[in-house]
Amino acid sequence: MKKQGKVVRWDDQRGFGFIRCNATSQDIFFHIRDCAGGMQPPINSTVDFEEIHVGGKGPRAMAVRAMQAYSSMPAALSGTQRTPVKSRPPHQANNWAASKNAPAPSAMGVGSLSLIWAILLVWGVLQHRIPAIALAGALIINATTFFAYWVDKHAARKRQWRTKEDTLHLFGLSGGWPAARLAQQVLRHKTVKPGFQAMYWLTVWVHLGALCAYLFWDRIKPLLNS
Repeated sequence: MKKQGKVVRWDDQRGFGFIRCNATSQDIFFHIRDCAGGMQPPINSTVDFEEIHVGGKGPRAMAVRAMQAYSSMPAALSGTQRTPVKSRPPHQANNWAASKNAPAPSAMGVGSLSLIWAILLVWGVLQHRIPAIALAGALIINATTFFAYWVDKHAARKRQWRTKEDTLHLFGLSGGWPAARLAQQVLRHKTVKPGFQAMYWLTVWVHLGALCAYLFWDRIKPLLNS
């Protein structure tokens, strides 16, 4: 049955949301796969959809399509210029589409920090402050981090279940932050979410701070006790 409603909730990580419709007693579930063209309608936007009921799990919306933001009438009519309604603000645009078209983040800062990080690791091994296996571990965690980003990007394209952002940040905090930045550049992934980028940089500085504290603890401890 064809209906109209308003998007009231959306979970960006899981890729699903709910539509509120006056003709239905409860909010109607829909997944990103159920959206026409794979485009997620913004919160509070009006949509039309087909309501179905499967397996007693409540209503589900299919073929979800956002209503046109402005009229498709010609710009000039009888010699009078028509002014279309302003398009939606950029912050309401679809995150997946924006990420796909976003420019790659700069590698300048992370490149310099990655070089310092590598020098610290090698120096720590040469000074016998950390075991040599730490170098192999650093390579493994970075390869794993890049793969995790690739899996999440692939899932985003296929409208499948996504990797939790907390998991990606945990890989970065464990030492995979250089590969995380590389993945963001190469895959154009997670580049337009300020909250994610802020947490990413937090993992970078926490990891570097912890590494420096471990390597130079014998020099830091007297300063703390003085």
